[in-house]
Amino acid sequence: MAKNRILKVEKLDIVLVSQNDSDYISLTDMARYRDAERTNYIIQNWLRTRSAIEFCGLWEQLNNPNFKRIEFDAFKNESGANGFSLTPQKWIESTNAVGIISKSGRYGGTFAHRDIAFEFASWISAEFKLYLITEFQRLKADENNRLKLEWNLQRTLAKVNYHIHTDAIKENLIPKELSKTQISHIYAKPMRLIC
Repeated sequence: MAKNRILKVEKLDIVLVSQNDSDYISLTDMARYRDAERTNYIIQNWLRTRSAIEFCGLWEQLNNPNFKRIEFDAFKNESGANGFSLTPQKWIESTNAVGIISKSGRYGGTFAHRDIAFEFASWISAEFKLYLITEFQRLKADENNRLKLEWNLQRTLAKVNYHIHTDAIKENLIPKELSKTQISHIYAKPMRLIC
């Protein structure tokens, strides 16, 4: 995963990372809005619902050519039953999913592609989802503005460097007058064609 960025939503810091040119948002951080102590439980409760499984499965079918549809169908059929539970790790391992990433350890957590994360935010609350989307859009607008400035700066530097280099060549490498031997090396002699 690449450099972390932070979304500030309802006094929560929500980590946003980039992987394979896509944004992944921390479901673990988002779950703290509901229950700061049992984030895994919140994510599992959402993931066991039929609507979550159908949404994640559809997303995978559209974006992941290696998605295992047979395993997905089994989860979809079991969803909603009282004894059914599904962890992010089990979902990933069984279906070869790429829309959700789950890592254990100190810097671990569960991350989801922004499309899936926004769906999770809807399940948490409509208000939370709206704040999340607004903050995400603000962050993206800031990044785009910064990239435009960087591009313009690079363009200006290239233009200035071009003039410095061409002026240096004119002043230091090309003599004001050329001797006959220099001229003969610069200009190629015409070749005679043999017919």
